[in-house]
Amino acid sequence: MTITINGTTGITDVNGTATAPAVTGVSQTSGVFFGTNTVSLATSSTVAVSIDASQNVTFNPTNALTLNVGTTAQRPTAATGQLRFNSTLGYMEYYDGAFWNTVAGTVGSQKAIFGYGFTTANVSMSNLVSDIGVVAADVTGVGTARQQLAAAGYGVDKAIFGYGVTGGVVSMTNLVSNTGVVATDTTGVGQARRLLAAAGYGGNKAIFGYGYDGSTQVSMTNKVSNTGVVATDTTGVGSARNALAAAGYGTDKALFGYGYAGGSVALTNLVSNTGVVATDTTGVGTARIDLAAARYGSDKALFGYGLTTGTNVQSMTNLVSNTGVVAADTTGVGTARNGLAAAGYGTDKALFGYGYNAITALYSLTNLVSNTGVVAADTTGVGTARNALAAAGYGTDKALFGYGYNAITALYSLTNLVSNTGVVATDTTGVGTARFYLAAASLG
Repeated sequence: MTITINGTTGITDVNGTATAPAVTGVSQTSGVFFGTNTVSLATSSTVAVSIDASQNVTFNPTNALTLNVGTTAQRPTAATGQLRFNSTLGYMEYYDGAFWNTVAGTVGSQKAIFGYGFTTANVSMSNLVSDIGVVAADVTGVGTARQQLAAAGYGVDKAIFGYGVTGGVVSMTNLVSNTGVVATDTTGVGQARRLLAAAGYGGNKAIFGYGYDGSTQVSMTNKVSNTGVVATDTTGVGSARNALAAAGYGTDKALFGYGYAGGSVALTNLVSNTGVVATDTTGVGTARIDLAAARYGSDKALFGYGLTTGTNVQSMTNLVSNTGVVAADTTGVGTARNGLAAAGYGTDKALFGYGYNAITALYSLTNLVSNTGVVAADTTGVGTARNALAAAGYGTDKALFGYGYNAITALYSLTNLVSNTGVVATDTTGVGTARFYLAAASLG
């Protein structure tokens, strides 16, 4: 039996064999067309999709490809290479054979914001950072002046500042829109406290945890919904402590680590993608306070440096796997210090910057972290030496450090941009009011 196909007019005979016309682009109107080792789909006289002999798929139009859209609960039976848009989390995700991961650049982090802090008194101000790293002038009167607060991103493209100390500890948050507008105080958001930590979780939510209430360390967290609503205290979430650090890991989870509880402690508390805080995991390396933490490798995290007791500053990091397992100390990772800051850059890397030796020395140096968690030797001379500064990502793949203190008298109004290859720029001065003990977050 042959099947004879005449050009684009259709099947004219059925008698066993087939001859396919070439796909020429303008000869099609709509339908499926077959050429030499090529299959194409066309509409309106234009080839939309073609598959060649090597099974390469080409999408020819200039508009867009619509991905499958569904909630987290609607994820399909996972297979390596799957790509979809997660409507619960608000970003694209892919399956790597073990985990669902965010696609780099799809989670909102175009801009950043610094907020609040201390000069000779607590200040109420913010400075928005554009997606090209330009720091705006002070926006003053953004709620209650305070210091030693925390900040995190939420809702994919927004941020939140929370808690802190004025003359006493305060219980309040200030939401930041995806255009950088800081809202008035939302008060009564749980236990007033300072020296706490915060991180994003669940893809589009945030969590504040632990801290010091003015008389003792506290064990509590406050979840922030994807609309910025702060939940009441969840108490009894492990050991009470302050001066700890926090970071995201595993694409949609977080963890709090280390801190002070009458002495330095070595423990972490994992946060699930629904905001449930696990009991203490102890013995996770050297106990320390006043350290820094950041995400790296797109789904992992690390804690770095810090102070054990007295003036015993440390040069060490602890890697966190994408399942939340904290590795033993990696020592000798550059200059020992505390009072530093950390941020992600380059979509899958991180860096630690600046700091203090708890006595007199301030440091102008950074340590890059590769996407496998390897910490590089010191890069020195990266602008003004300082501590008690803040850092955040911006522009999807860059970062910046801002403000700080020289531990004696001088406060700094300056930032240092970090390129997507980890190169730290010289000081950009005059970026608003000089201050320290501020907070920073990515947004928009």
